[in-house]
Amino acid sequence: MSTTPQLHLLHLQPDARLLAAWMARHQARHARQSTDLGDALHGLLRAALGTHAPQPFRYLDEHRGLLAYTGLDAQAFEAHVASADPLAAQALGLCLADGRQGYRLRPFPNQWAPGHELNFDVRVRPAVRGAKGEQDAFLLAVAQAGGPQGAPLQREAVYAGWLRQHLSAPQDAERQPWQGAVELLDVRLSAFARSKVLRRTQAQTGQERKGKAIEGPDAVLTGRLRVADTTAFAHLLARGVGRHRSFGFGMLLLQPAG
Repeated sequence: MSTTPQLHLLHLQPDARLLAAWMARHQARHARQSTDLGDALHGLLRAALGTHAPQPFRYLDEHRGLLAYTGLDAQAFEAHVASADPLAAQALGLCLADGRQGYRLRPFPNQWAPGHELNFDVRVRPAVRGAKGEQDAFLLAVAQAGGPQGAPLQREAVYAGWLRQHLSAPQDAERQPWQGAVELLDVRLSAFARSKVLRRTQAQTGQERKGKAIEGPDAVLTGRLRVADTTAFAHLLARGVGRHRSFGFGMLLLQPAG
């Protein structure tokens, strides 16, 4: 039987000036490699908290800051912040310039009654991995439908289907702890862009990791869900949705329905 994850919700207010300076220094060290914001925040979180860097996370904007789920409680998190890299901690807003604590951490519910309805908001990378690598789920569906001259498709409908398929429990394969957690009642595409994300290969002995910019869909899906399995839902929140969860995608933000 799977153990229910214990989660805390973390709120940070990264320092925009220090974050920009960190990105500039990083790019200078790695010539020809750009750094996207998700990659920069991933690197800062790793520099500050090591293997305890929280994921999934969501950077909203300069004013609303960064939200993340972490399995660390207040005492454990405080201990890791105390030993964090000072520059990374200050850039993230973990510590303020005067030494005061800059973050907020509170317990997050992990017991949700089956049938409980919630509004959700999630930034995702609705892509499918295939023989050609990572492909936009919508563009792949258009190609499979015969191209632009084939059956008309709506991006919102394709991405809603991608989300439903991702969260559903498979019938002919081993079920993951987070699958089958929810029933999606409503899904809307509230924002869409195409963005590049930088992903680094594993470093070879004596060599630095190489970066590769991957262009793809960057979507925000909102809607309403119904909890189907309490334990699976806790695992879903802790894991996040889709790929690139360490880089700012996949965090389910929740609000009471209605």
